[in-house]
Amino acid sequence: MATASKSCGVCELRHITKPSIVWCTECDEGLCTECNEHHSLSKSSRSHCVIPFTEYQKLPADILKFTQYCTKHDKKYQIYCQKHEFPCCSKCIVESHNECRDFVELDDVIHNVKTSNAMCELEETLVEVAENLQKIRQNQQDNLTKFKESRKGIETEIKKTRIKINDHLDKLQEDLMKKLYAEEEKENSKICQLLSSLERRKQK
Repeated sequence: MATASKSCGVCELRHITKPSIVWCTECDEGLCTECNEHHSLSKSSRSHCVIPFTEYQKLPADILKFTQYCTKHDKKYQIYCQKHEFPCCSKCIVESHNECRDFVELDDVIHNVKTSNAMCELEETLVEVAENLQKIRQNQQDNLTKFKESRKGIETEIKKTRIKINDHLDKLQEDLMKKLYAEEEKENSKICQLLSSLERRKQK
C-alpha cells in the first residue's frame, strides 16, 4: 500500500476530483462510488479486494508503506527474488536481477507465508493480544465506573458534611447573637439607670 490520495485515482486521470469511498488493495488506489461500481463489475477487477476508505485511513503508517507496485517502474510486483529477498516487477528482473536464478511467483510466496506455522503462531499471538487488549479495556471501563460511583459517594458525604457545618455555624451564630443582644440590653439598662440617677441629682 502507498500513501493514499483522498481523491478517486481513476477520476484523477480524467482530471476530475471525486472523493474515494473504497480502497482497492490490488489496484493500490482509491475509488469513488461510480468507479467502484464499474470496478466491481469488470472481469479484470471484480475479484479485487476493496475496503472502506475510512478503514484504510486508520491503518498504521508502517502498513501503508507497503505497495504492490514497483516504485521505480510503476509496474505490479509479480516475482520474488529469493537471493535478494525482494519482490520484482518484469522490468526489475531485466535491469537488476538478470543474473539471479532463484525466482518464485510472488503469489506462491504470499500463500506459503499465510499457511506457514510461523504465520499461524503469529495469528494466535495476535488473537491473544486482541483478547488481552479487550480485557484491559474492560478493566479500564470498570475502573471508570468505580471511579464515578466513588466520586458520587464522596460528593454525597461532602454535601452532608457541609450541611452539618452550616447547621453548626447557624447554631453558633444564633447563640452569639443571643449573647450579644443580652449584653446590649444589660448595658442599656445600666446606662438608663445612670442617666436617671444623674437626672434626679440635677433636679435637687
